[in-house]
Amino acid sequence: MAATNDARTARLRAWMLEGLSDMGKGKPSRPKEPAADAGHKGQPWWRVMCLTGVDYFSTLGYQPGIAALAAGLLSPVATIVLVIVTLAGALPVYRRVAEESPHGEGSIAMLARLLSFWKGKLFVLTLLGFAATDFLITITLSAADASTHLVENPHLESALHDKQVLITMILIALLGAVFLKGFLEAIGVAVVLVGIYLGLNVVVVISGFGHVITEGHVVTDWTAALTAEHGNVFAMVGVALLVFPKLALGLSGFETGVAVMPHVQGDLDDTEAKPTGRIRGTKKLLTTAALIMSAFLITTSFITTVLIPEKEFESGGQANGRALAYLAHEYLGNTFGTIYDISTIAILWFAGASAMAGLLNLMPRYLPKYGMAPHWARAVRPMVIVFTLVAFLVTWIFDADVDAQGGAYATGVLVLISSAAIAVTIAARKAGQKGWAIGFGVISAVFLYTTVVNVIERPDGVKIGACFIAGIILISLLSRLGRAFELRVTHIELDDMAERFIQDISRRTPRFIANEPGDRDADEYRAKKDQIRADNDIPGTEDFVFVEVTITDPSEFEAGLTVKGEVLHDRFRVLTVESSSVPNALAALLLHSRDLTGTRPHIYFEWTEGNPFANFLRFFLFGQGEIAPVTREILREAESDRDRRPRVHVG
Repeated sequence: MAATNDARTARLRAWMLEGLSDMGKGKPSRPKEPAADAGHKGQPWWRVMCLTGVDYFSTLGYQPGIAALAAGLLSPVATIVLVIVTLAGALPVYRRVAEESPHGEGSIAMLARLLSFWKGKLFVLTLLGFAATDFLITITLSAADASTHLVENPHLESALHDKQVLITMILIALLGAVFLKGFLEAIGVAVVLVGIYLGLNVVVVISGFGHVITEGHVVTDWTAALTAEHGNVFAMVGVALLVFPKLALGLSGFETGVAVMPHVQGDLDDTEAKPTGRIRGTKKLLTTAALIMSAFLITTSFITTVLIPEKEFESGGQANGRALAYLAHEYLGNTFGTIYDISTIAILWFAGASAMAGLLNLMPRYLPKYGMAPHWARAVRPMVIVFTLVAFLVTWIFDADVDAQGGAYATGVLVLISSAAIAVTIAARKAGQKGWAIGFGVISAVFLYTTVVNVIERPDGVKIGACFIAGIILISLLSRLGRAFELRVTHIELDDMAERFIQDISRRTPRFIANEPGDRDADEYRAKKDQIRADNDIPGTEDFVFVEVTITDPSEFEAGLTVKGEVLHDRFRVLTVESSSVPNALAALLLHSRDLTGTRPHIYFEWTEGNPFANFLRFFLFGQGEIAPVTREILREAESDRDRRPRVHVG
């Protein structure tokens, strides 16, 4: 029975960790070379557009209602402002992001390249917190709106009216189940869903304009009320500019658009370093999606404003969170309305799939690399479970209320767009493109203003974003602390001289001396060797090779090692290494030496002076400090067999 349980546990573990990268565990290996045929993989851009479109286009399910609540009679005017910002601001920014970061990392990678050391890591973690806000609230808000369409359907309202939270959680659980099973190809499903949904929306828009034409008074009533409320066109535009930040949900989808770039088919001669065809296809994807969405935003905001009574948009009203569905039922009958509801529910549910794919692409790309997530975070299924549970918590906190989640969603969207605008401004400035730099600078100012106004008016958004940021930073630091003794060298390269030293010394007992370089004169090396001999009672006939590690960026977690050999003062053999961590570099070199020569190496240290706890903090933050015991612990973690483990001596 115990054997059966162990076998089941092993199978479950293997299934959960399927596809897990082994980088940073055990023996370092050389990195994989980029595929030469990367260009012809993927899907045509218009099909991938549908994958990102389930996020972007699905906002039609709730955007007209949110716009009506935010701007009232000015909803169409405010929506035009939104469209102008979309086409003249967000679109050029993300077309540039596609050029600068063509592998799906988005603007976060662009900004990460500008900063080093811990300030860079903390900055990236902050942006990841807002990205998590954006994508997770996409999942919960879309599922909540899907449940709203289900609950408000005339055929089901009496049976489901008080079960919206439960239905939302079921939809989120189903989404998680799809990814647990294996989400290999969503594009085909997305094409069908987007095609049907946009087709039904075209019917609703045409029907709506038909009623606007036949009921001409609705337009005159709207314009009269608008004039009475705001006076003149300039006042209307001014108010529309002020309420525009509340409509920021209509800008969602751009970050997802660049996140799915790796799925876009490129040219046959594309390479991972220069995927020209993929970039061109992504630009077409972003432009086409923005134009389609802009047309729908303007038309739907107009017909919903003039045809739906204002009270129906409010909480508890029949158009709250489902303005277009209201029109579908009102003017095309409950049968068509039910079909529309089903289509809307499907695409809103699948919008969560797009967001989940974005999370699974983004988080494992940074957190494990920084050492700020457990090793299993590279695997898809454990992360799906984590994200699903967090989505349950968010749904429960917000009571599956679409309007309540709008602020958090808009905050995440606007922060990411603002960061993208700043990133492309810096990129244009560095490239010497003064005109583009000024233009992107103006766009950055617009989005920063919009973000600040949104945060002031809806602080709940930044509060939930701050919770995500605090959670990510806390868990990341605890995870890095837990992985402090993990061997995290990805590969080792020896130059000819370094390999000659190791091969030569392996003919005897391989003995290395860890040396912190000072003046590097002959007296330094002679004194160090004599001290090691005396401390460890080693005969004068034994030979040594010195190892010196220079710290690069100690905030980096995983990196490769390049080892160079040199002979100093015609007699002292020295291996020099650059690394983010002295103990990790030494442990990796010892293991590599053992595997290369088949002999068990020895390394000699002096005890580090000072408080052990303070020295450990120096190691944790700056890659140096308590070198000897930490090197030994890393070796113990990496090699469980004591008879094969390199020997560590401290005098």
